[in-house]
Amino acid sequence: MAQRWKPNVTVAAVIERQGRYLLVEEETADGLRLNNPAGHLDPGESPAEGCARETLEETAHRFTPTAVVGIYLARIRQPKDITYLRFAFAGTLGDFEPERALDHGIVRTLWMTVDEIRASTARHRSPLLLQCVEDHLAGKRYPLELVRVDPSMG
Repeated sequence: MAQRWKPNVTVAAVIERQGRYLLVEEETADGLRLNNPAGHLDPGESPAEGCARETLEETAHRFTPTAVVGIYLARIRQPKDITYLRFAFAGTLGDFEPERALDHGIVRTLWMTVDEIRASTARHRSPLLLQCVEDHLAGKRYPLELVRVDPSMG
């Protein structure tokens, strides 16, 4: 029997303040790339919990998801063929923890305008970065209850 296809489940925070979006610059095999604060969902956590954790690990900011911006499916074929299922959340940016070290590979955080993000697509780690920002800018917000988490996950 062929190996079953399983997409990688990821979470991302779409954080805007005064017309700028919080991004991370990270080291990748392709050089420095830009992305939303994002990462893989860990076992036993809900997508909203994973998003809060990843945002803290990558930006040293607390984050409370308040709405789903979108659920996305994307396929990256180089260097390996991988499909990502991304849950993107808008929310409230909380306290900054300056003593916290950023996740391995994260070089820095930065605030960029939509125009700067649009002009830097060659540096995007994921094609979903811009789509998430565009959807946020268009006002797409869905209740957190859209993503149902069964009690068996806890």
